Amino acid sequence: MTPDKLIIEFDRALRTVFASARSVRPVPGDTQPEAGLDADQRRHVVGLMRVNHCGEICAQALYQGQALTSRDPAVREALRGAADEETEHLAWTERRIAELGGRKSLLNPLWYAGSLTLGLVAGALGDKWNLGFLAETERQVEAHLDGHLLSLPEGDLRSRAIVDQMRLDEIQHAETAVRYGAAELPGAAKAAMKLMAKVMTGTAYRL
Repeated sequence: MTPDKLIIEFDRALRTVFASARSVRPVPGDTQPEAGLDADQRRHVVGLMRVNHCGEICAQALYQGQALTSRDPAVREALRGAADEETEHLAWTERRIAELGGRKSLLNPLWYAGSLTLGLVAGALGDKWNLGFLAETERQVEAHLDGHLLSLPEGDLRSRAIVDQMRLDEIQHAETAVRYGAAELPGAAKAAMKLMAKVMTGTAYRL
């Protein structure tokens, strides 16, 4: 990697972890009224949105690592496109956390570093496995967001709109990976990914 490219990637990492993300698309649910949440509900929604924000931090790092080690320019472009949409998810969840008076995960730098490493490894295995890792990640995120839609208060239309649009985007990312030739990951790999996700979500909900 050239020094210029190294600087660009380092800047990307710093912006993802420490800067406020920006969204090109309108924020889903922006026109909906604020729900009258009690203290426990508000705390729960903040925890869920913090988990989602943390997940998007991880997604940015994964895509960055995968794009850096991908051999196919078309695959790299697809990964960058997905990363752009994940940046919007970052902006939406960050804004919602702030609206509810919460804070982002204290461990975001750690999650980013770990996910970047996984992305580099996935990309080094070859593009079909790289894309397979992407597809499986998005499927697991989709299931995770389905659970959040069941858990969010019915009246919190602002949060629900954000999660619902994120879910639709993740489905599209998985379909894109399949179109580009994603391989089906072994069951053991899927189970390991679920275990890591469980640790991350359980920790980020509180920290």
